[in-house]
Amino acid sequence: MKSARALCRCVQIRCVSMAVEMRLPALHKHVSITPSQSHRDDKHLVVPGDVITSDTGFMRGHGTYMDEERLTASVAGQVERVNKLICVKPLKTRYNGEVGDVVVGRITEVQQKRWKVETNSRLDSVLLLSSVNLPGGELRRRSTQDELAMRDYLQEGDLISAEVQSIFSDGALSLHTRSLKYGKLGQGVLVLVSPSLVKRQKTHFHNLPCGASVILGNNGYVWLYPTPEQQDEEAGGYYTSMEPVSRADREVISRLRNCLLALAAHKVLLYDTSVLYCYEASLPQQIKDILKPEVMEEIILETRQRLVEHEG
Repeated sequence: MKSARALCRCVQIRCVSMAVEMRLPALHKHVSITPSQSHRDDKHLVVPGDVITSDTGFMRGHGTYMDEERLTASVAGQVERVNKLICVKPLKTRYNGEVGDVVVGRITEVQQKRWKVETNSRLDSVLLLSSVNLPGGELRRRSTQDELAMRDYLQEGDLISAEVQSIFSDGALSLHTRSLKYGKLGQGVLVLVSPSLVKRQKTHFHNLPCGASVILGNNGYVWLYPTPEQQDEEAGGYYTSMEPVSRADREVISRLRNCLLALAAHKVLLYDTSVLYCYEASLPQQIKDILKPEVMEEIILETRQRLVEHEG
């Protein structure tokens, strides 16, 4: 009996010492959106099986099929119309590249005169040896020695930033890194989001005022890294600093990473302004608390409010 009582006391003591985290619902601010803005954001969304139109004068595009002379959606997404052509743009899909897109990818294979790159598309992309800058910025024909030294430039597992140069007939992307802003990526954090959430802009390279930089890849791969003090042009885009990253920079990058995940979870378009507003809204919170549901919702509400005021 004594041993049983001692066991019960031990269990009680352990139960009392366990830390229980309780979170209460918070009062959220009301976001006021004008009627013109709400009308602008009201997109025609459909799900598979929805009838888009019964008018036979329209042509069938991607994401649609004909059912008893009615144009019907085959995927969940947003209806887009160009003259007489109607298609449905899927809300969630693999990356469909366009010429000029900025992408972040990972080297998966080194082949003869080319690298295979994983870019979140249906097929691996291709980076030709002739489409890269050699160290020193030399412009010359690629020799056998260059081909033998390909792994000195890029090897399996390396992350790169590149631009879509062309699209092959099978849909695979051909990349190039001929500009000094492209090339091998060094120390940083890779965040994966849906490609449909990345807003198309003139530039996808941003040095944020908080002390970190971001590459918003059109393919949904976002790269966060400390803002470099200077660019080594002699390396031709293949010099990567391995200096230790300071604690302050790591905290900024970690906060930005959680902000990106919060924006993606609430389907907010990712571009420099939305990322910066979300970062500033998260400053009163600890980095680890940003991903808590009620804290995340409060941060996103404040971010949306500021975006509405900025666009207005």
